[in-house]
Amino acid sequence: MKRISHWIDGKVVEGTSGRQGVVWNPATGEQQAAVDLASAAELDAAVAVAKAAFPAWRATGLSRRAEVMFRLRDLVDANRKELASVVTAEHGKVLSDALGEVARGLENVEYACGVPNLLKGGFTEQAATGVDVYSIRQPLGVVAGITPFNFPAMVPMWMFANAVACGNTFILKPSEKDPSTALLLADLLAQAGLPAGVFNVVNGDKEAVDAILAHPDVAAVSFVGSTPIARSIYETGTRNGKRVQALGGAKNHMLVLPDADLDMAADAAVSAAYGSAGERCMAVSVVLAVDSVADALIDKITERIPAIKVGPGTEPDSEMGPLITGEHRDKVAGYVTGAADEGATVVVDGTASVPAGDGFFLNPTLLDGVEPGMACYDDEIFGPVLSVTRVGSYDEGLQLINDNPYGNGVALFTRDGGVARQFQFDVQVGMVGINVPIPVPVSYYSFGGWKASLFGDQHMYGPEGINFFTRSKVVTSRWPDPATSSVDLGFPENR
Repeated sequence: MKRISHWIDGKVVEGTSGRQGVVWNPATGEQQAAVDLASAAELDAAVAVAKAAFPAWRATGLSRRAEVMFRLRDLVDANRKELASVVTAEHGKVLSDALGEVARGLENVEYACGVPNLLKGGFTEQAATGVDVYSIRQPLGVVAGITPFNFPAMVPMWMFANAVACGNTFILKPSEKDPSTALLLADLLAQAGLPAGVFNVVNGDKEAVDAILAHPDVAAVSFVGSTPIARSIYETGTRNGKRVQALGGAKNHMLVLPDADLDMAADAAVSAAYGSAGERCMAVSVVLAVDSVADALIDKITERIPAIKVGPGTEPDSEMGPLITGEHRDKVAGYVTGAADEGATVVVDGTASVPAGDGFFLNPTLLDGVEPGMACYDDEIFGPVLSVTRVGSYDEGLQLINDNPYGNGVALFTRDGGVARQFQFDVQVGMVGINVPIPVPVSYYSFGGWKASLFGDQHMYGPEGINFFTRSKVVTSRWPDPATSSVDLGFPENR
């Protein structure tokens, strides 16, 4: 049985806790590896290594740090297929989707290559007579990333690229469900010339997370996961004096107006709801269809679903793979049964038949007549289930979106530019798509939602990512003629 261990101080280090987790092959339902689960003592050892590596890495010139990022960029680019294959093997998503994940992560490495420019401060000459004032940004120290199973390559690159480029040392705690990608990234960082100890991978479960949140030498924690855990991470980390950004769950709506291109809207809804088997925090899970076009839109979505090829992610013609575990598949299937019990109409039942074999597969499901208060509307299902809620107007749809406790992503489909502009002005959601179903920002903007989708003040990657992993310092300097020096107990004035 393959054993997956930790990466500490530039090399693979086998776990000593005596505890291991199961890594499944989602396409077959069989165990393919065992992953070491770190104890608090093992986490402490990794933090000690990162702390020891920090002074030298912080003192490393920006051009040298950028050089490492450029080399990493080339290595990730050259190893796209290998990274994607590892993602597919352990997560289950189809290879094309995994390649897209790697590409979006690579964008953030490319952004971090510009760190000499990103860390430029400001300078004011002669703020007062003979006095200059300037600002600088400096790294925090040892920082940590706790990443989810659904993007084992992309989300770590969202975090560590900026963190390391800014001069921090990094502890990555990936999901124990698909941990191998993190070790491959660690190896690529080492090949890029990153000094040992600057980037470390500690595999584990709640014990490792709790140790990160409690450790006095971890200055900041970046997290992506469900809202209940994100809230707990934020409250615990900040209570322990850490800077925390904790991205939580989502219930992303897509509002379709009567003037929209319905074929385009149907294509977008199917793509955004069922891609990666719905295991995306930016997946569209509710279509808000204005009554006059609801029947036609549902018909068009229904027509497209049978053409989706569900199968192992390694098969070239598969478009949707399995879910991550059998337990999660059964939970998602329960929402379909529950929706019917609550009065929704099951237009397409993805639980009625699944591909042959023992993998964790579900076919796409389409629900109609879904309303707030139903579990399939209120909860983040995180599976291939698309709900349709009928609304009487644009205003009613907007109100439903703004009333929802989540505020991660939203999409509007319309041909009316004035309505689109008003929508982006009024909607209370962090990432907005206009005729774009999955509005994940490019790397030089920042990713993050509002309301219960984000705990903390800074969004992830881009300019806010740089801010999160650094802190500002303002220096006021004067180099006077000693002959002019005197005692003055008055408050200094800039005149």
